[in-house]
Formats: sequence, structure tokens, C-alpha cells
Amino acid sequence: MNPRDINLSEARWLPGSESKKTVSGLKAAVSSDNAVVTYSLLQILEKGGNAVDAGIAGCLLQGVIEPYMTNHAGTVTALYYEAKTGKIYQLDSTSTYPSGLPMHRPMPPRSASAGWASTPMASSIPGFAPGIKALHDKFGSMSWEELAEEAIYWADEGNHVSEYEREATMDMHALFTYYPETRKYFKPDGRLVKIGQRFKKPGLGDTMRGVAKEGPDYMISGDWAKEYVAKANEMGWKITLEHMNENPPRWVEPYRFEVNGYEVYCLALPQQQGQHQALTLGILEQLKINQYEPYSAEHLYYLAHALRIANFHTGYMQDTVIANPDYDLFRDKDYHAYLARLIESSKTKIDLTEHMKLSGKPSPRGNLASGAYAEDAKPKESSGSCEISIVDKDGNWLQIMNTIQGSGIPGVVVGGVPMGGSSAGTNGFAGMQIKLVKGARTRLIMGHTIVMKDGKPILMTGSPGNPSFSQAQMLTNVLFFGMDPFTAGYMPRMYGFMQDQTILMEDRIQPEVIENLKKLGTDFKVTEPWDSHTGSFQTCFIDENGQLATTVDPRRCGVADGIKLD
Repeated sequence: MNPRDINLSEARWLPGSESKKTVSGLKAAVSSDNAVVTYSLLQILEKGGNAVDAGIAGCLLQGVIEPYMTNHAGTVTALYYEAKTGKIYQLDSTSTYPSGLPMHRPMPPRSASAGWASTPMASSIPGFAPGIKALHDKFGSMSWEELAEEAIYWADEGNHVSEYEREATMDMHALFTYYPETRKYFKPDGRLVKIGQRFKKPGLGDTMRGVAKEGPDYMISGDWAKEYVAKANEMGWKITLEHMNENPPRWVEPYRFEVNGYEVYCLALPQQQGQHQALTLGILEQLKINQYEPYSAEHLYYLAHALRIANFHTGYMQDTVIANPDYDLFRDKDYHAYLARLIESSKTKIDLTEHMKLSGKPSPRGNLASGAYAEDAKPKESSGSCEISIVDKDGNWLQIMNTIQGSGIPGVVVGGVPMGGSSAGTNGFAGMQIKLVKGARTRLIMGHTIVMKDGKPILMTGSPGNPSFSQAQMLTNVLFFGMDPFTAGYMPRMYGFMQDQTILMEDRIQPEVIENLKKLGTDFKVTEPWDSHTGSFQTCFIDENGQLATTVDPRRCGVADGIKLD
């Protein structure tokens, strides 16, 4: 399929549509959250590009057609399995903060109802261009002119706006319309571009042409970088051009652990996702989670406890620049057994249904058959990030993500690049964090996973949207319950216990399961049935016939396809 013929406003590309399927019998595969991206990357592979070439082209293109989730001033992370060596690499190119300067916060606090955290958004040094440069230097094979070709075309011509794009842009409306330049960018005629109309990106095509000619250096030390520094200085943030490459990307040894007979590789520090998955899945293995019916009260009860414990315990983990983390603790089976015993010993031995009736808080929206609707139970977040899963014909596997999180100066446009800033805090245990010391990188809530069996990859998956919770649920469904990846991603997802024993979950759970949870002293609230804020998995895997396959998550606009075997 020619990506330039795709109209993204057509129904088949929307969440829950017929495009949500598994494709198998492939020699190369791509899964992304956008049809234009998927088929553009397949063209890269058909031209002889490798998985890294396709991943870089995808990041450039996503920043053009999905500015509500990513841009060219944000973050890039990746896990890469190199077929010829059997080695797995981790790239971390998150946003950073210039040494010797306090955090620059041009945005005032906003209420959670406006879609922003109460902390003002902060400016950061972009990790996007340094990240794709590091990937290309190590593994890329195609020219920057070839890799930027589709990004240039779509910036100049514009993409047709889908219903999902308009809704996601509305989530970020306060940020995207704060300054005159962003209002003009996102509201060229005084209002958001209508569904079905083309949304052109003024100035962005020229920036992509700069990348095509000079490579990412155009955005690190070239004209775009100089314009960025000048804009920052104008706003009182006294960075210099040297700050743009003061803290280069890191190549990190991925975090490896074993669970239920599988070898799993995830992101290591400065990201906490790997340790989080090791601890969550290790606890569930000790609890013998696979003896319970999937999505029974027992399954959800134990999972919610494991997620909360893992979220808190891994909050102690610091960047290796800051501390000397004990990696082994989080994959220690004895530690898992101790925490499983803690959960099991706290499980009620009496029916607490009456207690739940007397102590429950009424929902302002009333009760549905499957639980209390909880529109206000969790602050609304933007969609935020894009994930791509790629396997090339030579057997190289790449899981890569780029995100609007940590992107430049919040609410500002430089060279056609609209930016979202960073909501990372400087203290605390959960979520996105940064330490303002030289060399430190941002901890974000994101992650990729490669599962190995007998030394070969059998599953590669990743998701934006609270992946510290969503990834563990996806892997539980696959590794413990034996679900195929599409079914595993299709099943309803929760946020896990937070301060109390309330499960917040998609509204697709049977009423009898909720009643059994109440017996265990657990309250239950629901979000919409398909909550895009719980993630959107892009996955490649080896199917039951031993053939390469790819699939998507139904919550967003993802499309999976590949090059068929001869």
C-alpha cells in the first residue's frame, strides 16, 4: 500500500476497527500506531533498509503527523536485538537539563481538570536528534535524505485529521494554545483543523529538509539548534549551544531476568521499567497466578497488589550517575517470595461485602452494572508517546519509542516543531523524575520488552501510556496465561492499587467478578471500555507455527502489516 494514498480520517484506521488484527507468515514486520507510519516503514524495508533505518524514519514521520503524541524535540529510547551477534542493546536518549542552571518553568500551574499536572511544565534539552543520530551511527545504513523523505512530504502536504487526532489534541489544548505561535500552528483559521481536512505543518518541512541535508546535527548544533537557544534566551532560560550536546545518549546494558521459563529483557536504569517488570512478574510467579482464572477476582486482586508494591519499591532506584543500585534485588526469587507472602498474609479470611457497602463512597455519576464510573478518579493525561515494533528480513528486532514528554520549551514552536516541555519532578518515588546534576537523565514512565526462548527472540512489545502498569499486564497474559499477543492486549487493563484498595479499570469486567472483589475488601471503579491512557501495544512475535507475525492494540489507531514470505 502506498502511504501517500492513505486518508487517516477513514473509519478503518480508528480504534476498534477492522484494521486491528494479527498478520503472520512474514519475512519482515512493522507495527505502529498509525497506518501512514506502518506502510512508510515497510517501504524502507522493501528498499533494503534495516530495522534501525525504518525506526529512524518512523520517528521522523511520527513527529510530523502525530504532534499531539510526539515531536522532534522529545525523547527516544530503544531495545535492539542484533541478529548477527545475538546481542541486545538499549539506547537511552531522554531529555536532559543543562548543568549549573535551575529548572526553567515558563508555564504556570494548571488544574488536573485542564489536563496538566499541578507542577508547571519545565523546559529541557531535547533528546530526539541525539538519539536518532546515535542509532544511525551504530546501526544505520541509509542516507538521511532517504530517511527524511516521507517526513518532508507529510509536513508539506499535511495529513487528514482523524477523530482520534482531534480528541487527543483537545486533551492538550491548554498547552497547544498557550502562546501565539502555537495557536497559529494548531488553529490556522482560528480553530482546530476539522476531521477529514489536511493539517499542514508550517515550517516543519524546512526543518526536515535541514535534517535530510545535514543529518541530526542540524538540530543539535546547526541552524535549528541556534534558533532554539535564541528562543530560550529570549524567554530567560540562559542555555548555550554547548548545552545542546552536553549530555550525549547512553548505550545501556538492558535489564535481564527470568520468569516462568522465559528470559526477559527490559529497559534498565535510568528507566525503572525493567526492575518494575521483574518484581511484578516475580511476585505473581510466587503467588502461582496461573492457577487462577484470567480476570477472576483473585487474578485482579493479586495483580493490583503486585503492581502497587513494584511501583513503590522501584521508586527507590536512582540513575547510576546518582547511586549504586542493587539490580539483583528486583530479580531475587527469595525477595519475590517474601513479598508474595506479605500479600497472601494480608488477604481477608472473611467476607467483607457488608463492610464495603457501609464504607463505600458514592460516585457522582452513579453506579453502572459493572461498577462506579470514575471520570474524576484519575487526572486526565495526554496520549503522549508513539511506539514502533520492527523486524527486518535479516532477523534484527527493534522496539523504539519517541514521545512529546520532555520535549523542549513547553508551548513553544521552533522551526515548525511544537513542544510540550517536561512534567518530570525533582523528588518522589513514582512517575517521571530528574536529578539536577551533571550527566543525569530523566526517568520516564515508558518501556520496551524482548522475550527470549532458547536464545532467540519470540516476542517484542512495548507501549506508551502508563507502561509500568500496562506492560506487566500484557506480559502476565502472555507468559502465565498463554494468550496470543493480540488477545493479551485486547483484554481490559487496570491502573493498580494506589493509596487504598480500589481498582480503576476499563469497563469490561463481569459483575460477578466485582462482587467477589468486594468480598476481598476491594472497591472497583471503571473508566471507558477502551481507555487509550492505559497504553497501546505495538508487537512482533513468533507465532505457534514458528513464523514471524505482528499485531496491534485496539485502543488507538495502530496498524500492523509486513512483507510476506516468498
